[in-house]
Amino acid sequence: MGHLDDLDLTLKLSRSEEAERLAAAQEKLLRLRLQCGGQIGSGELGPPLCVLFEGWDASGKGGAIKRLVANLDPRHVRVSQFAAPTPDELRHHFLWRFWPVLPGWGGMAVLDRSWYGRVLVERVEGFATRDEWDRSYDQIVEFESALADEGMVLVKFWLHLSKEEQLRRFERRKDDPLKSWKLTDEDFRNREKWEQYVEAVDEMLDRTDRHRHRWHVVEAESKRYARVKVIETVIAELEAGMERAGTRPKPG
Repeated sequence: MGHLDDLDLTLKLSRSEEAERLAAAQEKLLRLRLQCGGQIGSGELGPPLCVLFEGWDASGKGGAIKRLVANLDPRHVRVSQFAAPTPDELRHHFLWRFWPVLPGWGGMAVLDRSWYGRVLVERVEGFATRDEWDRSYDQIVEFESALADEGMVLVKFWLHLSKEEQLRRFERRKDDPLKSWKLTDEDFRNREKWEQYVEAVDEMLDRTDRHRHRWHVVEAESKRYARVKVIETVIAELEAGMERAGTRPKPG
């Protein structure tokens, strides 16, 4: 797994390229999801699909999720967002609160933030002790391996952009009355710990990347490029998971 500094953040797509590739990918994903849900084809359920998003603030996670699920029937996909754990959730193991949203066979879930908060924000901000977050890597790998053993297709994204581009997006948000609610003083304070977060992300990628639940680092300096890469990657991973499960993707 390469380090974040090795990414090519100049990658981009034109508006027309994005529109063409998004339209084709959204139609293909819809077809695959209907097949996995038993709505078309043989009626056999396909493997559960769980797509989780991590990334910098303002890296475009929300926009990528919006395009990913845009053509899907809301009865066939659940999007869940995770923030800081509640006092009740803190009484349990850190993975406990994520189990209820995981999809079963034929289902799909999208997670906006995930259990990786343990080794990112909880690590950097001191909400978990060094021993707690250090042992969490192995616990996460075992957790994800257990899900993969049961057939789950787990697609993990880290959306990466430059510190300069993040600041430009913050400034645009601040001036947009329909988006300023997304911006908090905490967002600006977190920028002071950029290098600490880079170190945490690199270690996360190194220690939790496995062939059945590997990381996909997305160059998100261009939102158009990131949105297309996300949905095309999900399609490729879902098709591979369907093949492993003996559910051959139905030709379009």
